[in-house]
Amino acid sequence: MLTLLSARPAVRRCAGASALALALLGSGLPAAAADRPEPDLTRFYGQKADWGPCRERDMPKDLQCAKVTVPLDYASPRAGTLDIALARYRATGTRQGSIVLNFGGPGGAGVPALAAEGRQFMDLTNGYDLVTFDPRGVGRSSPVSCGEGGDEAAAATERQADIGHPQALLARLRQAAEQCARSSGPVLPHIGTVNVSRDLDVIRQALGDDRLNYLGFSYGTRLGAVYAAQFPGRVGRFALDGVDTLTEPLAEEGLAGAEGQQTALDDFLDWCVADIGCPFGQDRRVAGDDVVRLVRSLDENPVPTDFGGSFSGQDLVGALGQALYSKELWPSLERALASLLEDGDTRRVLAFSTGGIGLPPERRRTDGGLVDAADVPVDNLPAALMAVNCADDPDRPTAARLTRDLKTLRAAYDEASPVFGRYRLTQLLMCYGRPRGTDFIRDRVKDVRSAKMLLVGTRGDPATPYRWTVETARRLGPSAVVLDNKGDGHTGYSSSSCVHRKIDDFLLYGSLPANGSSCPADTGDGPGADSDGTG
Repeated sequence: MLTLLSARPAVRRCAGASALALALLGSGLPAAAADRPEPDLTRFYGQKADWGPCRERDMPKDLQCAKVTVPLDYASPRAGTLDIALARYRATGTRQGSIVLNFGGPGGAGVPALAAEGRQFMDLTNGYDLVTFDPRGVGRSSPVSCGEGGDEAAAATERQADIGHPQALLARLRQAAEQCARSSGPVLPHIGTVNVSRDLDVIRQALGDDRLNYLGFSYGTRLGAVYAAQFPGRVGRFALDGVDTLTEPLAEEGLAGAEGQQTALDDFLDWCVADIGCPFGQDRRVAGDDVVRLVRSLDENPVPTDFGGSFSGQDLVGALGQALYSKELWPSLERALASLLEDGDTRRVLAFSTGGIGLPPERRRTDGGLVDAADVPVDNLPAALMAVNCADDPDRPTAARLTRDLKTLRAAYDEASPVFGRYRLTQLLMCYGRPRGTDFIRDRVKDVRSAKMLLVGTRGDPATPYRWTVETARRLGPSAVVLDNKGDGHTGYSSSSCVHRKIDDFLLYGSLPANGSSCPADTGDGPGADSDGTG
């Protein structure tokens, strides 16, 4: 019943971030049409990254920055270019190559993430440059935005006040799409994982590497799988942690996400009420009801923020989704919620949903050059998330199908999660009326003939269920090796000492664990013992 919104199985996952954006997107297939000659990309593949100090004053002094120029449209490379922002920590000792990181999203900017979190990856600099990038449409690399008007239109859609009047809801979706198109500039029709993967190969060449060594988290696993399908002969050591689905229908993906996030919220509240500082008190049942009431209250009466605009219940849900990915963030989330409830201060909560606050979008460049960090739009993360997800999805529900199924879908999503259900349903709806995305991921990212790739699935992952790791490994074929992490949290590298060590051993030395081996839940008492059982 829930798959009626997809004419064929969808391939994208709506990752947890504020659904305040949409996109008008093209398919960006990885090669020119058969009746046309392959475009000449020599000028792009002839680049070398020119590393130097990063421009931002608060960047670590040992972090270096660079840029790589890529075609806006790979089918028409003379039609325009854009610059991709890079950052690296240099290898210690004799350099053997590079390892490229993607921290997830889609919509996550790699450069600030490496600056903030790079220390946990320093073991990888033992002979390798540690490199990341802001994908096209993200961060400093021609960031997309839906503008202030797009925020307001999308916020109205998120509240879904017109659930009983589908035509009004569909009109809002079209208005929001038009606002996003006006605000984002020329990169928007050329965003999406297939094009980012092609950018990644240009980056590989600019780094001077014959093969790409890669560590991708969450959405970054989708990017890694697409790269392996496009460039199987250039796959070096690939580790994919928190494996995304390539095949599940859109509606089913959203339900899985809502259920997983609700479980993570329940776990957080169990922990919170045991602390005297919990802003929801010490009664667990009351605390759960209070969260639902808070979301509904903010949806009905959004509060102003220090950065302009307003903060709604769905903005809060987006922030919760980000904060619940790791138990290490729970104390910070508790304090942020206390500030919101006691003082009406939205700043700490907003920091989870935006990945860092930028300035309004009016000042940003639209000529394809790098954007200053201060000029990244506030809504770039959610705008890019929706843009990429829609670009990767070839299915679009018709108005008739949406009108028929809307109430049924709403009930199913609310049952999956009273907090996250509406938010996830909105992400499903926001691609309505957009040009269909690429078929490449669904049709061609399978049976990959590449070097072995390590896929890590975590049993208690609230965003990427373990079964997705198994399904994606089966789809990729013999090149996929699965590591079963028995722990909790989104991805395993930062939460499991066993996973951390096995990924490092593979990336640094090529030591690949046996397919089906496992890591126990980390107790925090030191490195977990290894297991060769399939679990």
